[in-house]
Amino acid sequence: MTHDAPVRERPGPDAGPGARLGAGLALAVVSAVTFSLSGPLAAGLFATGWSPGAVVLVRVAVGALVVLPFGVVALRGDWSAVRRNARLLLAYGALGVAATQFCYFAAVQHMQVGPALLIEYSSPAAVVAWLWLRHGQRPGRATLAGVALAAAGLVLVLDLTGARLDPIGVAWALGAMVGVSAYFLMNARTDTGLPPLSLAAGGLVVGAVLLGLLALVGVLPVTTSADPALLADAVVPAWAVLAALGVVTAGVAYVTGVAAGRRLGARPASFVGLLEVVAAVFFAWVFLGELPRPVQLVGGLLVLAGVVVVQQGEAATRRAVPTIEPAAGPPVGPPVEPPVEPPVGPSTGKP
Repeated sequence: MTHDAPVRERPGPDAGPGARLGAGLALAVVSAVTFSLSGPLAAGLFATGWSPGAVVLVRVAVGALVVLPFGVVALRGDWSAVRRNARLLLAYGALGVAATQFCYFAAVQHMQVGPALLIEYSSPAAVVAWLWLRHGQRPGRATLAGVALAAAGLVLVLDLTGARLDPIGVAWALGAMVGVSAYFLMNARTDTGLPPLSLAAGGLVVGAVLLGLLALVGVLPVTTSADPALLADAVVPAWAVLAALGVVTAGVAYVTGVAAGRRLGARPASFVGLLEVVAAVFFAWVFLGELPRPVQLVGGLLVLAGVVVVQQGEAATRRAVPTIEPAAGPPVGPPVEPPVEPPVGPSTGKP
């Protein structure tokens, strides 16, 4: 895949890079918050006898069923984009959906949740390294400082006191990290011709099929229960929790994640995605009564500071990109009105 150096053309009169950036940040926050609801909601089902594999399978399958009709409509009858991007859709579903879920739950069978999440959510650093080594997009000092702040915050939020590492668990957690990194990198691609709804729908369908196959062969244990879940001192039917998991934490989360990546690029979007960890701590308090410890609150503030620093660094990088000017030369022929250039948003890295 070719990659050109990021160069910004002169924006047209209707261009709105500030509005595009603001919309991208809002979508990224919505995606992170909706993703973060999956843990607390699923915990209510785990307490009634549901296995993690069963919850993940139903969540992804419901999300696919909800988003698929919108993804088809978004194509407007042009299925050529699907044929051109068949491999991308397969990779998105396999890595960004199925592998991320399966590898994480495999990791926590061998190690504690905190270290597994820390490894998985090191994906922004992996995205930075990939774009630097593969595409020459060297991060600025502010971005590197944001990485350090966010990493320190994650350690505090996840509270790794007494944590022990298992080589097999670490390997599975690294697999989850690769899946999350691929998710952000593929979200940011703007050269596919696939609408965000269509990419999300295709990925969820592929992911649901793969997870279903893993369940059929017994690799993904599936256990269910009809008992209601207890959330925020309220008794909630299992079907309602599953509907929320599918519609909100899969459908809305993936669609807004793709839309955010298109506007922000992989590197900034991946750092905003770290807010998922902070929001998960908050929702665990709301739904499960798990009061966060002071050290976790400090860690959350550090994660937020890291995200802000990275966004400021990325904005400074965009402003520093040179503007293309037409080459000077003697006029040839009759004067011609200059063409109006289409609006161009801030340049972003593409995998």
